[in-house]
Order: sequence, then C-alpha cells, then structure tokens
Amino acid sequence: MSDIDRVLRSNLKLRHLQLVVALDQFRHLGRAAEFLSLTQPAVSKSLVEIERMFGLDLFVRSSRGTEPTPYGSTVVRFARSVLADFDRTRDEIAAVASGAAGRVNVGAMVVATPSLLARAVELLKARSAQTTVSVEEGDLTRLLPRLRVGELDLFVGRLEPGYAAPDLATEALYDEPMCVVCRPDHALARKARPSWNDLAGLPWVMPPAWASSRIKLNQMFYKHALDPPVDVIESASFLVTLSFLRERAAIAFVARGVARFLEREGLAATVKLKVPIELPPVGLITMRQRRPTPATEQLIECLRRAAKGRTGGPAPGG
Repeated sequence: MSDIDRVLRSNLKLRHLQLVVALDQFRHLGRAAEFLSLTQPAVSKSLVEIERMFGLDLFVRSSRGTEPTPYGSTVVRFARSVLADFDRTRDEIAAVASGAAGRVNVGAMVVATPSLLARAVELLKARSAQTTVSVEEGDLTRLLPRLRVGELDLFVGRLEPGYAAPDLATEALYDEPMCVVCRPDHALARKARPSWNDLAGLPWVMPPAWASSRIKLNQMFYKHALDPPVDVIESASFLVTLSFLRERAAIAFVARGVARFLEREGLAATVKLKVPIELPPVGLITMRQRRPTPATEQLIECLRRAAKGRTGGPAPGG
C-alpha cells in the first residue's frame, strides 16, 4: 500500500476525484467517459493511474460494468466531500462578485416543507432575493449520507433518535402531531365519528417502515385489536402521497401542517379521528465540525423565526 497521506495531500488531482465519482455514479467506463467528455481509453488510463497512486484496486471491472471495492467506496466518499466543498466555495466567490448572498442546499422531509421551510425561505428571500435555495426532498436514510459528504448544508425534518450520532448537531424547533387525511369526496370526510376499524381495511399511503410515525401508527391498530393495513404504498414523497390520495382514493398519514396545507388548497380533508401518538420533534441537523456558510446561517435563523411564528391550535380530530 502506498503512502495514503501523500496521495491525498499531493498526488490526487481534481480530475481524479471527478473520475471516481463519475464511475461510482454510472458504474460503466463508457458512460462515465461520455459524462466527462473523454474517450473510454482515457478514462481507463486515468483509473489505472489513480489505483497505482494508492497501490489498491478501487473498482472491479467486468462485462457488466464497474463496481467500487471497499477501498473504492471510501475514496468515492472522500471525493464527493471534496467536490462538494469545491462547488460551495466557487458559488460563494461568485456570489460575492455578483453582489448576491450565495447558495444553500437543504435536505427536507415532507413534515417540514409547507409549514416551516416555505415560510423560512420567504423570510430569507425578503432579505436577499438573489440567494439560491436548493431543496431536495427525501427521508433520513437518503439525505443524511449527502449531508455527511457535504452535498447538503443542512437537514430539516423529524429528529429521529435512532439516527443521532456524535458528528451531527441537532436543534429541535417544535412538536408536530400527525393526522389522517383523505380525498375531499371520500366517504370518511363526511363521517362524524370514524373509528380505527373503519380505516383498517382501506388502501393507505404510509411513511417508510423505519419511521417512528409508521411504527407508532401500527401500534395504534394493535391497541384497538386490529391488524395494520395490508394495502399500503410506502413513501416519504409529497407528490407520491398526493397522487395516490387523489387517484386511488387512498388515505394518508401526514403531519398536521401538511394536512392544513392540503385542506387550504382543496386537495384533501382531515379525517375526524384522534391520533394520540407522540413523535420526535421537527428540527435541524447540521454537521458538528463544518462551519456553515453565511447563506446557511441566514436560512437557519429564518427557520428559527418561522418555527416561532407557526400557528398553534389542537390537532385535527382533537
């Protein structure tokens, strides 16, 4: 094995990092070459050069394409982190030159988008209309890895305790209860006293199986001596939830803020059912050792203001 410290500090070039990330993304020499505007022999030659630097096999080549080895996966993570810092620095320098305030990349769960993030971005834009906010929707399993490698500046969503880690800084902002929604013309929307038994046999859109909201929802059915629904679509996507709510007449388990947004837009009705479930608070996650950019700091301040300004009141059905 070669001197890894020397390779990382001196020998490895930006083009090498871009190459390993492209190979990991496309898993094929030809497609990576096309993406990088290079010939396939040039990509093969560069990969051999990188592997010779490390003295390690970083990718396994086969007729099916390329697959990173355990060493390769580690180098890919390093490359993604460096390239994310490069992009962030380039954007900040360009922002200073143009008089804009920069860029912030946010990973957001649906629970935080309509009632928190949208308001916070409005506050941020009132200060600096030229600040670019990039929002990527998803869940913790997808967004936390991107936060760790620097592709996201912060995460906004439920602070699931199972994902706490020493490298993450968390800040709780508020509690957000859950409720059940359906299409406005659904029979449940007109029912004055629906029961859990009424819901058990219907099609559902539910959070992913790992989410605390899904686990506790299943427990509510067990508490009422019922099996959880079996006709289920699992998704953390707002659009997927809305699509099946509308097209399949499914019912959905969503945060109160999301339910209020859907009701205001005439897209859903809240089922008049108490949902006595306690869940982790909504809040922020950032990397503990990474200094936030000025744009990120501004958005965090706006998120705090938006959280304080949220309207309270009982949960639907309560």
